Amino acid sequence: MPWFENESDLNDPQGKILCRAYGMIEIKNGVFDQIKFKPWPRIITNLEINSWGHRTHVFGKRKDHCVLYYNQPFFHKNFLALKYIVSNRGTSFASFQLAQKILDLVAKIKCTDALVCEINNERITRRLLERWGWEEHRLDTSGRHFIKRFYGNFPDHFPEEKPFPSTDSKATENSLGL
Repeated sequence: MPWFENESDLNDPQGKILCRAYGMIEIKNGVFDQIKFKPWPRIITNLEINSWGHRTHVFGKRKDHCVLYYNQPFFHKNFLALKYIVSNRGTSFASFQLAQKILDLVAKIKCTDALVCEINNERITRRLLERWGWEEHRLDTSGRHFIKRFYGNFPDHFPEEKPFPSTDSKATENSLGL
């Protein structure tokens, strides 16, 4: 298995999404582009969030581009951790929401019990997360920890009968309900 590879077909014909533990979901111009797989997890620091993230929004190009990093912890294979979301000044809310829906689909392919994350951005409210199926978790620790539990009951963002074409962006928009 190559260290770095990608998948642009969400039907996962080669089983890459199922087998790979670390990935980046890329959304460009409101449309799913690809999932890039990595051989190691994405590790971030508060310094990176506060400096690089701020600079990306202030000085970065104004384009609709969103990248969501997720990890499947080695000792907790039934969970996916939403590690980091990178967006530009021009990223639409629809792109952000589509990245989250694709993560739900990845969780479904991997038969994951739950998604977990720690929210550092105060603009992402508890109310929004609850609307999307997240609930507060680990109230005994510092930080804003959330969990989205599935246990076999996955949201039906994408009807099963619709394929996910990887080349025709207009057909992809239609199949994703955009």
